[in-house]
Amino acid sequence: MRNRLKKICGALPILAAMACAVHLASASEQGAVRVAAAADLRFAMDEIVEAFRRERPAIGVQVTYGSSGNFYAQLSNRAPFDIFFSADVDYPRKLSEQGLAVKDTAFSYAFGRLVIWAPRTSRLALERLGMQALVDPAVRKIAIANPKHAPYGRAAEAAMQTLGIYEKVREQLVYGENIAQTAQFIQTGSADIGMIALSLALAPTLKDAGQYWEVPVDAYPRIEQGGVILSWATDMAATRDLRTFVLGTEGKAVLHRYGFFLPGD
Repeated sequence: MRNRLKKICGALPILAAMACAVHLASASEQGAVRVAAAADLRFAMDEIVEAFRRERPAIGVQVTYGSSGNFYAQLSNRAPFDIFFSADVDYPRKLSEQGLAVKDTAFSYAFGRLVIWAPRTSRLALERLGMQALVDPAVRKIAIANPKHAPYGRAAEAAMQTLGIYEKVREQLVYGENIAQTAQFIQTGSADIGMIALSLALAPTLKDAGQYWEVPVDAYPRIEQGGVILSWATDMAATRDLRTFVLGTEGKAVLHRYGFFLPGD
């Protein structure tokens, strides 16, 4: 099964491989901590999990990446995850209010940042144009995450409205299921440009492939990212250990390297 999964993931484009749900390093392990994580965490969380496994090799970890809103809907129906790392704090808080999370385990772990990203081959000079790159005549399609269930999509809409271009470009918008698929749309040419998480723009697979301009943080509501331990977690001690590691010195260092603000910054 593990070999089959590796072959499937390897056959996909770099960002399409993000849809491979299970963290390959631990896909075959039994009793692993099952993590539902926002797509903007894809690269940072992979590094954190590898560091955690070196320190605690007896604890397996399985990570599934996707839209925070979709995860919230699944977890509301008791989907089989132990801990949820959302791209906002509202979904974890709602799960707590519904009695679906362990009391007093909700936490904030980072603040996300939004950028405009285009392939390096694009003739758009993002550093000079900034937000005005979205209204350039050469741009036909603009990718953002679906604001109905993706916090970064809501932030993108808010930024465009704040900076006065939303009505000019709304007919050109195409929507990714999550922020990773949004980046994939731009990278593969399905969109000319788009708005993605800084954490993805800094990832190894995108850093050298594109250019980005950071959207001013006062142009959109702060993206406070949070999580919670689910009440049906199968190994509570291991799940708490992972949570502590992510919030600890080593986890914070990785998050900071991928462009996240940390609580207290």
